[in-house]
Amino acid sequence: MDYFRKYLSTPQGTAGQPTGVETVERLVDRVQSSTLLDDRRDAVRALKAMSKKFRLEVGTQAMDVLVQTLETDRSDSEITGYALDALCNVLSNEPLDDDDESNMPANLPGDLGAQFTEIFTKKHENVSLLLSLLEEYDFHVRWPTVKLLTILLTNKGKDLQEAILVSPMGVSKLMDLLSDSREIIRNDALLLLTQLTKGNTNLQKIVAFENAFERLLDIVRDEGNSDGGIVVEDCLLLLTTLLKNNSSNQNFFRESSYIQRLTPYFDLDSQHTHSQAGWSAQKVTNLHLMLQLVRCLVSPNTPQQQVTACQRTMFQCGLLKQLCTILMASGVPADVLTETINTVAEVIRGNLQNQEYFASVMAPSNPPRPAIVVLLMSMVNEKQPFPLRCAVLYCFQSFLYKNEVGQSQIVTTLLPTSSDANQITAGQLLCGGLFSADSLSNWFAAVAMLHAIQDNGTQKEQLLRVQLATSIGSPPVSLLQQCCNILAQGGRFQTRVGLLQLLCAWMIDSPITVAHFLANTANVPYLITQVSASDSDENESIVQGLCAFLLGITVLYNDEQNETFNKSSLRQIIEKRIGLETFTEKLSQVPKNESYTKAAKKPHVSYKQSSEVTFDYEFTRIFKALEVDALDAVSTDAGRKENKAKLANLQQHELVVNQYKDIIQEQDQRLNDLQQQFLELQSKHSMSGEEIRQLKDQVQQLKDQNSLLKVQKGAQSNPAADARKDEEIRSLQDQLEKMRLDNANKDSAIEKLKTDVTVLEARAVNSSEEDKENIVPSESEILQNTISRLQSDLQELRTSAAEKDNEISRLSVQNNEAEGQIQSLKQRLESNAETQADPAQLAKLMEEKMTLQERVKKSNEENLKLLDKFNKMEEEKNSVVSEKEGVLEELDTLKKEQEDLLVLLADQDTKIANYKKLLKENNIPVEDDDDDEDDDLDDDLDDD
Repeated sequence: MDYFRKYLSTPQGTAGQPTGVETVERLVDRVQSSTLLDDRRDAVRALKAMSKKFRLEVGTQAMDVLVQTLETDRSDSEITGYALDALCNVLSNEPLDDDDESNMPANLPGDLGAQFTEIFTKKHENVSLLLSLLEEYDFHVRWPTVKLLTILLTNKGKDLQEAILVSPMGVSKLMDLLSDSREIIRNDALLLLTQLTKGNTNLQKIVAFENAFERLLDIVRDEGNSDGGIVVEDCLLLLTTLLKNNSSNQNFFRESSYIQRLTPYFDLDSQHTHSQAGWSAQKVTNLHLMLQLVRCLVSPNTPQQQVTACQRTMFQCGLLKQLCTILMASGVPADVLTETINTVAEVIRGNLQNQEYFASVMAPSNPPRPAIVVLLMSMVNEKQPFPLRCAVLYCFQSFLYKNEVGQSQIVTTLLPTSSDANQITAGQLLCGGLFSADSLSNWFAAVAMLHAIQDNGTQKEQLLRVQLATSIGSPPVSLLQQCCNILAQGGRFQTRVGLLQLLCAWMIDSPITVAHFLANTANVPYLITQVSASDSDENESIVQGLCAFLLGITVLYNDEQNETFNKSSLRQIIEKRIGLETFTEKLSQVPKNESYTKAAKKPHVSYKQSSEVTFDYEFTRIFKALEVDALDAVSTDAGRKENKAKLANLQQHELVVNQYKDIIQEQDQRLNDLQQQFLELQSKHSMSGEEIRQLKDQVQQLKDQNSLLKVQKGAQSNPAADARKDEEIRSLQDQLEKMRLDNANKDSAIEKLKTDVTVLEARAVNSSEEDKENIVPSESEILQNTISRLQSDLQELRTSAAEKDNEISRLSVQNNEAEGQIQSLKQRLESNAETQADPAQLAKLMEEKMTLQERVKKSNEENLKLLDKFNKMEEEKNSVVSEKEGVLEELDTLKKEQEDLLVLLADQDTKIANYKKLLKENNIPVEDDDDDEDDDLDDDLDDD
């Protein structure tokens, strides 16, 4: 606080009137010493009123008191609201009203709010206090709290981000604000979350996994998509912040099918697509942000695997189709159209399926033209806005990126054809732009043609066939020669740079192109003259460096067919006319140029002014890859070692730098992971501490209850209770005696039941014997029938086998006869051959021989078939015989079991008769039913 004393020493009142410092001191003392809530509330209200005009005084003296008020009097929403408003006025750096600003002291520091914010956020409990106040639903508490947190993030974002990260459930409380029914709180919460997530990947991930995407997309939909107001803009800004350069959130966004929900945003009303009158400024801003949101997912800076997955999803859900519809619509504002072209470019870049779809898009013109042709017409038209022309070039480059089919289609339009001459093609537009009077059109056309032949040797050779009619009556000139002629004429800087880049890319990995270039004897002297020139400005040094690079390429890819300009002669010319040191110096000037460095950062053509256009991104890649080889190609043995050493040092240095970059990235990733783990562990620790505290409270409560029960039990013990217990014991003993008597009665009943069971078992045995006698005959009959059937089947099989044997014998006889006929025919043929019989008779005999051979072959096949049948019949016969033996064994077993049963029955009857005699001798009465049954059993035994 000593820092602020020099500002507080200035008198702010006249004699006899209290100064601002004194008034603030009195109010602070009143807040601290008053016991009544109304008095404290009035004092805080007064501090709030003074906080704008006397920021320094209130901040230095009352900040701690206001924070204390938030802790002690938070139950009163009015005083809490006053305290929060006062803190907002003190910490805010926003400009005040004119009246308030005129009364402010002139010697206050400009970053006063940031300094107070630093003091406030040093105590993390202050931030935790504000987060806890968000749980209050009262409008006068929640809204000022949201504003105060936004101010703190604006002033000291990093400090507050760290404080919120370590606060349990801090982000969840902020996300709950999006569900508030009061729009002003929800809208300010959007601004708060945007400030919170800026530049902090961990907070972006936490907010995303708190269902932020779902809530924000719902708000955009409810507000009317692109027709919505400033709220839609805030939602889109927050979505872009969460997704930009955050591959984890991008992957989560794609896997959760949120890309499909972006498609309706670009479904524009027909009335808005035909006139710019329907495009309000807010609508243009919203659509611009929606397009940027799509570009975040498919940016070339994003990992390629992630980009490919998003591109595929955008094609499948129809998002690319909607973007192409906007692209071809009329009445679309220029800045929206430019951003749409850039977005389409990144959606199709490197994706063959999307590139093929884009090639099939037709513009709604008469006659219909491909969208690529319409876009190229805008690119080579100097009246079109410069950003739009850059966007078209970027889209054309993206269409040809890794697309050999598209490259072939473009180059084909440059070749002579029999198609309609009145139809405008891409090749005509590129040639027209390449040789127009506008230097920027020359550059755009040259770079576009460079991409049409990039890394494609076939198209480089095809481009050599292109012939141009320069004037009426003159013979046609090749495209390569015309480019060289324009270079020799001088021309503007951008024209020469564009053509040199095209020629360099054209000759790389194409010796035949180099041979065509060297065939014109004027080309090499022109390059030598350019490189050897001195006292040049920055632009001319670039041209000279590119000429040196082109000269090195002619040496590097020289096929030695041209005796005048072979490799050795070119090296000698360069060494004598230019000098290796000068050549190296000129070549090294190119990558040192600022425009080269800017172009090498990203594929997107993002120049602010047309005068800045110099290098293409793909050319910078080519130059970086072949700069060393070009130097090596033109160097002699003496200078080659020195150049190699220098280049090796540069490469070693670059390798070390890249290693350190990788290490730093790895450490940064590990640090982020560890921070995330720390947050998770801290959250778990907080939850565990809370659970332990609750368990301790429960244990203490149980102990208290146990003590209370013990006291109650001791107080209730008396003689009356003891007498009652004795009476209960006697009653239990009486019940036990009764149970014993019941057990004795039950035992006697059980004995009786056992006797009954014995009688019933005897009856059951008798009945089972009768059943068995009835069953056995039926089973024996069944077995006998089975045996008879099997014997008849066996007899049939024997008969069939005998018939087959007879047939086999008959066929054997036929076979022997056929062989005899064959032998006789052979003898006749031999005799005929000896007597030289006529050819007709020989042919007839040969035919008969072939016929007999066929018959023998068929008879052999029939014999084999019959043998197979016979073998099968034998196998069936053996199986039937074995089956019969098994049945006979089973029949014998059944007969033995039947005899055993009869013996057992006889023994059982004898025992029953003996038992009855014993019963009668002991004077135990036998029931008549038993006697009758015995008589029946005796009768049955007699029958047996």
